[in-house]
Amino acid sequence: QVQLVESGGGLVQTGGSLRLSCAASGGTFSRKLMGWFRQAPGKEREFVACISWDGGSTYYADSVKGRFTISRDNAKNTVYLQMNSLEPEDTAVYFCAQARINYARGYYGTSFQYAYWGQGTQVTVSS
Repeated sequence: QVQLVESGGGLVQTGGSLRLSCAASGGTFSRKLMGWFRQAPGKEREFVACISWDGGSTYYADSVKGRFTISRDNAKNTVYLQMNSLEPEDTAVYFCAQARINYARGYYGTSFQYAYWGQGTQVTVSS
């Protein structure tokens, strides 16, 4: 059974930075596309970024492009989300997720494309 555990969330001021981590156990992490989503209070879960199984391709939501960077270390079974220039609108619970199929590449922006989810980590950006 695959388990995903996020860490690195917290409280930061506008303009600050955070680095989220998502450690995977079980399954075959190195074959799987990984994604980050977020959900703000009262809003639906939305796509943030995804990275192919080999790290060769990445996609971002327009709202975070140029500020966030997704990366992965297959030797450590971990995916990261570096978040810079944070804004109050980035306040949300951030979830990592693992795609359903092996060796996926491309834009994976919808929840149903992912089989496993972490429990989430809270990011709060104060103005």
